Amino acid sequence: MSLAQILQDKGSQVFSISPQATLEDVVQTLVKNNCGSLVVCEENDCTHMLGIITERDILKACAARKVPLERYRVSDVMTSDLATCSPNDSVQDAMGMMTDRRIRHLPVINDDGTLVGIVSIGDLVKYQHNQLTMENHYLKSYIQG
Repeated sequence: MSLAQILQDKGSQVFSISPQATLEDVVQTLVKNNCGSLVVCEENDCTHMLGIITERDILKACAARKVPLERYRVSDVMTSDLATCSPNDSVQDAMGMMTDRRIRHLPVINDDGTLVGIVSIGDLVKYQHNQLTMENHYLKSYIQG
């Protein structure tokens, strides 16, 4: 299965934030949208991603310095060395990349550089679980006649 099919099932909505926003803004946006990452881009223009900010980035910033979240800007702590994938990439390839780079969120980019969605490790594990459950069902049915 390709990532395009995963995005078709889960939807392609991506939450974003400005690089000038504070980490307090990030926390509020993550909680409001019940998600674990935000794509960083200029306001209302996610055609060019600047980076990604995740829960882990916030924890690292908190551990590094003991200052209020309002004093950090997204641009200070975001990950700008982005790992991305294509909608045509397989679930296995995406999982391999996420495992190798120790990341949990992967932006999906078209050939023209357009952001089309984001997949999480949870999305990919859910897909694999569903596949294994279905395979198990068919094997049991076959064996039982």
